[in-house]
Amino acid sequence: MDKKDKPTIYLMPGMAASPKIFERLQFPADWQVELLDWITPEKEESLTHYAERLSTAITAPSPILLGVSFGGIIVQEIAKLKEDYQKLIVISSVKTQYELPKKMLLARYTHLHKLLPTRTISDLEFWKRFSFSEIVSKRLALYEKYIGMRSPAYLDWSIDRIVNWQQKEPLPRTLHIHGSKDPIFPIQYIKNAVVVNNGTHIMIINRYKWFNENLIKMIND
Repeated sequence: MDKKDKPTIYLMPGMAASPKIFERLQFPADWQVELLDWITPEKEESLTHYAERLSTAITAPSPILLGVSFGGIIVQEIAKLKEDYQKLIVISSVKTQYELPKKMLLARYTHLHKLLPTRTISDLEFWKRFSFSEIVSKRLALYEKYIGMRSPAYLDWSIDRIVNWQQKEPLPRTLHIHGSKDPIFPIQYIKNAVVVNNGTHIMIINRYKWFNENLIKMIND
């Protein structure tokens, strides 16, 4: 089969994460798998313009677009520019502004998110100094393995764009997969999603077997 005839799926990781989060996902041999990655946002750049710059990496016709967390929002913005997309898969994310938790909607009007200490959050060495328990150490090791871009400017930009995302209706051909125990985007605000029992916000990593058993079947339905 010629490469151009293969189904092509583009994978966008979550905020600050690297494409390594997809390393255990399995796809059919005749699929073309392309990994997207974060680029540095321009000062005060709009989400639309950012998606437009990122979309230059998407060259296949009728692509399948998959995004996790903030990456899910990004692929939805890309889908508005690439209207011939075959399917949109949103994981551990939101489809509209109404699925954002109330604390994020509050931040939209109070701007409290601008007070977050993103410089400290992005400093892995800072957190290592306070890593006394085995659980925290394991989480830090996981963080260190899968983190991609963690500059404070990028984190500030990303948080602000999530909080202020404007999307009133889900896009066509969207498949939403969400964990029942997602602490970032709680399930009670999510509508019309395939729910993964006990799935958390990082289930793309720690529940990869579920995705390998179910994802391709759901895409093909």
